[in-house]
Amino acid sequence: MNTDNEMKTAYDQEARHIIEALRSGVPSRAVGRYFSEARPAVIKQISDAIEEVREDRGSRGIVIAGRYGEGKTHLLNTTFSMAQDANMVVSFLPLSKETPMNQMYVIYQKIMSNTFLPGHLQPGISRIFEEMSLNSPVAGEMMAYAAKELETDKLYYVLRAYLGTEDDEEKYQLMSDIEGDFIGNPVLRKIYRRVFNTPVKFNQNFKKTVHVMDYFCFMSHLFSRLGFDGWVILLDEVELIGRLGKKTRLKAYFNLAEFVKPEKKLEKVFSLLALSASYVDEVIDSKHDYEALEEVFPESGARAKEVLDAMVKAVQLLPLTTEEIEKVMMSVQDFHGKAYNWSPDVTTESVMRATRSGGYLLRTRIRAVIEFFDQLYQYKKAGKTTINELGRETFDAEEVPSLEDVLGGNDD
Repeated sequence: MNTDNEMKTAYDQEARHIIEALRSGVPSRAVGRYFSEARPAVIKQISDAIEEVREDRGSRGIVIAGRYGEGKTHLLNTTFSMAQDANMVVSFLPLSKETPMNQMYVIYQKIMSNTFLPGHLQPGISRIFEEMSLNSPVAGEMMAYAAKELETDKLYYVLRAYLGTEDDEEKYQLMSDIEGDFIGNPVLRKIYRRVFNTPVKFNQNFKKTVHVMDYFCFMSHLFSRLGFDGWVILLDEVELIGRLGKKTRLKAYFNLAEFVKPEKKLEKVFSLLALSASYVDEVIDSKHDYEALEEVFPESGARAKEVLDAMVKAVQLLPLTTEEIEKVMMSVQDFHGKAYNWSPDVTTESVMRATRSGGYLLRTRIRAVIEFFDQLYQYKKAGKTTINELGRETFDAEEVPSLEDVLGGNDD
C-alpha cells in the first residue's frame, strides 16, 4: 500500500512533467488530460460524438479549425485521453511529407504504427494477434469476416497463415502485412501453401492502391469484437495537403472522405481532423478546389466535395474568453506549486498581467506565465517576461507532386 509521502512524490513528479511540457510549448497527451477546462462547448461536442460511436450509432468525423498556436493539437490530445478513458483504441497521426494523404496505403501503415490500445502507453497492435490461436472463437469470426465481408479475401489468408505457421520469419512477414507493410501476393501464396499444403484462391487480387480500406474495416471489426468501445482516429496538420499539386490534393480529399464521411463498413470509428483556420481562404478558395473537382472528377467528385464542405463548416476554435484564460492560468499556477513544492501567493490580476507579453496565442501565454512563476519561485519577485509569438501557417510553397505521381504508382 502506498504511503501519503509516496503518493505525494508521484504526484509531484507528474506535476513537474506537466510544467516542463508546457514550458517547451510542445503539445503533450499528459497536458491534454489535465487541461480540458477551456472551450467546454467544443469538448462537449466531441464528447457527445464519441458517446454516439460507443453506443454503436455509426461512424462519423468532425473537422476543427484554428489559428496557429490556438490549441488544435492540445484539443486532439484531450480527445486522446477522453477516448482512452472510454475504453477506445486511439490512433494519433500528424500529416507530413512522410505521411501524404493522397496515398491511403501509406496512411494506413502510419496509423497502425501510432495506434494505442486502451491501458497501454506504447503504440502497437501485434499483442492482439499474439494472443490469438487458430481455433479460437475470435480468430474464427475474423477469418469468416475477412472471407465474406470485405472486397478482397486477402486478409483471410494472411490471418490464417499467421496463426498456422510456427516459422518466426513468416510470422514477422505476415504481421508486417497486417500493420501495413504489405507483402506481395506471390509471397503470401508461397507461405500459405507451405503451411497448409493447399493453394490460395483469391476472389480477386489485392492491390494496395485500390483495396486498402479492407484493412481499415478489418481492424475496426476486430477492435469491436475484442470488446473495445470503438476506435478514435486523430489527424493533425491536415492543412499540409494544401501544399500538394492540384491532382494529388484532390485525391487527398477523396481519402479524407473515408474519415470525415465514413462508409458503413467502418465500425464504431470516430475521426477528428485539425487544420489551419486560414485553409479555406488560402487553399480551397484561392486555388479554386471546388471548380477543380468539377473539372477533374465531373461524375465522381461528390464525396470529395463533402470534405470541402466539412472544412468550410469546420468547428472554429475561437480565441479563449478572459474567464477561460483565467481558469487555464490558475491551473498552471496550481501545477507549478505542486511541481516545486511551494505556494505562489499572487492575484489573478497579476497573473493575467504577466501573460500579456505572450500575445494572443494560448501556447505563448502559458509559457509566459510559467516564466513569471519561475522568477517568483527563484527570486521572490518577477520582472518582465520575454516570451513572444513565433510562426504561422503558410501555403506559399510551390505545389509538390507526390512520389506516386512521379513514378506512376505501384499496384502490388
